[in-house]
Amino acid sequence: MRSHPLAPSLFVATAALLLSTPLSAQTSAAMMPAAVAPSQARCDFSDLPGVVWWGTQRQMTLERLAEYLAPVYWFSPDEPLLRGGEGADIRIPEAFPFEEQPEKPVVYYQFGQMVAVAAGVEGFDETAVPIVRDPTNPGNAVVDFERVVAFTMHFWAYFSSEEGLGAHIHDIEGAEFRLMVLRDNSPWVLENSAGRCSERTYVAAVTRVSGLAHGVIWFWNVSETDKDSRFPMHLLVEEGKHALATDKNSDGYFTPGYDVSRYVNDAWGIRDNMRTGAMATGGYQSWMTKVRQDPHRVAPPLPEDSPLRPRLERQGYYDGSLAVYELRPFPPTEKAEGDPHHLVNFFKDKEVLDWPETREVRNVSEFDAWFGGDLAVKSLSIALLLDGDVGATFVFPLLIVKNVEVPAAGGFFVHRMYVKDDNLRDFGWQLMYVPSASRWVDTYFAAGAEHDRETDSAGVQTVNEWKFVLETGLKFRFNLSHSPMKFLSVLTDFWGFSAGIKNYGFFRIDRLTYVFQLGAGVW
Repeated sequence: MRSHPLAPSLFVATAALLLSTPLSAQTSAAMMPAAVAPSQARCDFSDLPGVVWWGTQRQMTLERLAEYLAPVYWFSPDEPLLRGGEGADIRIPEAFPFEEQPEKPVVYYQFGQMVAVAAGVEGFDETAVPIVRDPTNPGNAVVDFERVVAFTMHFWAYFSSEEGLGAHIHDIEGAEFRLMVLRDNSPWVLENSAGRCSERTYVAAVTRVSGLAHGVIWFWNVSETDKDSRFPMHLLVEEGKHALATDKNSDGYFTPGYDVSRYVNDAWGIRDNMRTGAMATGGYQSWMTKVRQDPHRVAPPLPEDSPLRPRLERQGYYDGSLAVYELRPFPPTEKAEGDPHHLVNFFKDKEVLDWPETREVRNVSEFDAWFGGDLAVKSLSIALLLDGDVGATFVFPLLIVKNVEVPAAGGFFVHRMYVKDDNLRDFGWQLMYVPSASRWVDTYFAAGAEHDRETDSAGVQTVNEWKFVLETGLKFRFNLSHSPMKFLSVLTDFWGFSAGIKNYGFFRIDRLTYVFQLGAGVW
């Protein structure tokens, strides 16, 4: 439920293929075109998980690559900006107000990072130029798959307004795609596909799609590619608020643990009830999402030679009954300046200057730092502690720099340490379990040990002992990133308050005390 075997396999096989250590005979052998007998299967990789394109051309524009990746957008039947429209009459997502307004929806793309193998690495053509840029249009940049091996990119959808809690003019919602470019003789490709080619063929496969719900990383709807993932990815659009959720099997339903595979208890899902201003429960519930209907889909502009297009054609996506959006490069921030409704503020945290950023790698460890890294989260919490004494609490991930998600149940194990009493002389450590990191109302459970020291009026130490402690209570979190106090989100998106009960002693309870905490952080 929390991990999918094909995604790690894709990474391991790709890293071994592309960036073997020490990048010598093993790499060069893997890079040589495989000898293929005429009787072998045709060059078809449609059975490969996450595949969006394959071909013999080693160079491609970023715009063309974005077209192969483009997702389907699927709206609630009661989305206010539909204005009753459906099918080919749909005009959302919209073009930015400072651009030409076509008679069709518009979606923007932007490549964030591009990973290329450094020049001189054995097995790669060092004469190949990873990217040739066009200063007038970043989408016209040409990449060379002889050196380029991975990308991160975003699709951005603009809406002129949103409704519900915190409603405002302008709304830009995004989805992040991670893409690997493999060769047809990669061990992972050979293992997971029947495709065999007589000449070198490049295979592009998506490893992860994330719906960037409301700009808070804990809320992201993250779907790691596995054998059930179906592309083009369908993105469910939240009614009125427009947060995006991944729909892995394109059935129009959001299923936690299936449509999302990371931080499932925190994943925002798709909450159509938010349009009414209702907050409801902190965690996602299925009743929050309205059933999607076929006429409210917006189709992507897949190229005619896309291996994904025939299936969509059979399902009627391109028979004129649905709107097909136009794909444009994400414009620079300066174009949004001067808008009286502060559209420029929505650009500042999305624009990547001179995209894509290029990163060169020479070995597996450098590649792992890019590909295998955990989702970046601000995971340190600091709070004022009141439990009869005054002190401070510090909470951080179980593996210090990496969060540990609990299998099956979800939630996290974290370290909790505190100091308190006169001169902060007492110290405590607890292993704490929290069901989530972002719900605005949550429980917590912690157990550990506390070192207590006491002195008499003459300064003579009278107590010096460790005691078992057990604590449980409620945690209240507040997301300040979109509030008048958003300046505090420089430290963390969340501030919170907790109230609990702590007992001393294991089988025999020696003492009970209330515990109150107030501070910054998700824990």
